[in-house]
Order: sequence, then structure tokens, then C-alpha cells
Amino acid sequence: MGNRFSCKSNPDGSKRSSRRFTGGNRSSRKLQTDEELLHIQALSLAIQHHQASQRFEGSMSRRIGSTSSRRRNSTASDPPVNNNTAKQVDSPEFLENLETKNIVLIHGEGFGAWCWYKTIALLEESGLNPTALDLTGSGIDLKDTNSVTTLEEYSKPLTDYLQNLPEDDKVILVGHSSGGACVSYAMEQFQKNISKAVFLCGTMVSDGQKPFDVFAEQLGSAEFFIKESKFLIHGNGKDNPATGFMFEKHQMRGLYFNQSPAKDIALAMVSMRPVPLGPMMQNLSLSKENYGAGRRFYIQTLEDHALSPDIQEKLVRENPPEGVFKIKGSDHCPFFSKPQALHKLLVEIAQIT
Repeated sequence: MGNRFSCKSNPDGSKRSSRRFTGGNRSSRKLQTDEELLHIQALSLAIQHHQASQRFEGSMSRRIGSTSSRRRNSTASDPPVNNNTAKQVDSPEFLENLETKNIVLIHGEGFGAWCWYKTIALLEESGLNPTALDLTGSGIDLKDTNSVTTLEEYSKPLTDYLQNLPEDDKVILVGHSSGGACVSYAMEQFQKNISKAVFLCGTMVSDGQKPFDVFAEQLGSAEFFIKESKFLIHGNGKDNPATGFMFEKHQMRGLYFNQSPAKDIALAMVSMRPVPLGPMMQNLSLSKENYGAGRRFYIQTLEDHALSPDIQEKLVRENPPEGVFKIKGSDHCPFFSKPQALHKLLVEIAQIT
């Protein structure tokens, strides 16, 4: 597996690391067989709970604009692949001295815990302890999406999990897409229980921002979206404010899954649920003492159509994390399109002291 490493300066003069993973060719008959079985199990589970999913039929009112995905050239060359090192990094023995082996996976808008099935299998194989949660009204959680109005309620499965941890236990949080807002909210409330926070092409907002603000360049302002979008859901009737939104299936394919395997797209098509609008439009209150004291890392996805690489780079500049990593060839769902590269990065971040 090749990677590129470089250092960039934060506004305060400190350095942050940036590494690009190109993905690998690791494959084996056993891994392929296990993956096929996981596909079948995950798809079966999604179909069983399909009644909990809510469909939204609408039409696209305008073309969602895209921004340039051109990247600055790196002067670093790819180091040679060392298979022995790769095996050592993945081995349980290599992870004995970690601050924590507990990794909590938080899905993005419309997804559920089901989307992490590849990542869960890989992390467990490496000796880590992954936990994937369904946010309120997501996945197989039966709460009506239209009744989820605040980020506090939306994040409750995560905050309940953190609140029930033993006092000295810590976890690594991984937030995908808008799940990054839930991670930020949790960092403000439970900083002592969070070892590191990883934003996976996520909404790493600053104090006072809405999660939706991150997508504004591609979806339009919050005010425009609420007024004009054809993707809105009015769960309490047309005369009342919108309660959620959901893209059409063909639109989701282009935005989220432009590099993902067909089997994973099929799984997503029967599993995605509407996104509660209230949490996306809520301003976050983040303090330097809590959120600001946490260790944050960002993973950029370089073939992302939902949150373009340029917007992700802007997030990193405006709210600098401790480290920045990049996955080449990944769409907005690296847990589908580049699961091995994502796994390598999560293991590497877990080892950072």
C-alpha cells in the first residue's frame, strides 16, 4: 500500500501531519468469502427492517453544483510497501500499549450502524473493540424521524453510551459526514471520556455553526434549502415547517456512492432513511475548555461528490485538527469504497500518542 506524507502549518505555527493513502491490493480467498457473507447478512438485516425505513419521492429542482477537486501537488514520493510492517501494525500484539482499544463509530445523515459492517470486521480482526451506534431515528431505531428536532435528541444514543462508561474508560469517536456534529456535541459534554475524535469527511464545525453550513456551498444556504428544496419532508403537513429531507435514489448514487461497489449501493438503497432537519439546522455551542481541549483528526476523501475535497480542506483550515489524512479514490463512503485504507488510518490514529 502506498502513501504520501507531508506536513502543513497551522495558523499558530505548529505542524499538522497529512498522509495520503492510495489503498492496497490485499486480498485473499478467506477475506473475500468473509466479505461475501457479511454482505449477505447485512443485506438480510436491512430487508428485515425495511418497514422502519421511510421513503421520500421528490424531484430535483436544480442541479447541485460541484466545486473543483484539484489538489496541490505533493513533493513527497511514495515509500516502498513493507508487507511485514503492515502485518505488524494490524496484529493485536502491536496494539497492547494503546490508551484505548474502544472505537465508537457514528454514521452520517440517512445511514445507520449497518454501514460500518466492513470496518467492524477489520477492526475486530486487528484486536480493537469497535461499537457502531444507530442515532435516534436512524438504522433500525424505530423513532419517527419527523419527531427528532434537536441535536441533543439525535445524539442521545451516543451520549447515553458515554454516560454509562466506567469513570476511567476512554473511547475513540469516529464521526462520518453529519455524524461529525454529534461527535463535536459529545466532545463538549464528555471530554474526559474521549481519547481522540476522528472526523471522516465530517462536519467539523466551529463554535456557533450549524452542521448544514458545511454543505451550504453545494446545497445552497439553509434559508434557501428550507424554502426551495424539493427534497424536504413535511411530516406534520405541508402547512407546517419541514421535518426532514431525503434525496432521490439516483441522486444519492451520484452524491454518496460514485466509487462504491454495486453490492454496497444495493444495501444502502434499502437501508437509508430520511434525515431529521432540526439537528442539521441547530447552532453548536463549543467551548475552548471542552471541545477545544480534545484531540481531533480529519480524514479527507478525495473523490467525494457530497462534500468536495475543497470544502473539506476549508474545514481543516478554519478549524485545524491535530492531524489530517487523505484517502485517494474514495467517495463520501470510504467504509464501502476504500475499507482497507480507512482501516489502516483508524489503526494508525489509534496508535498516535
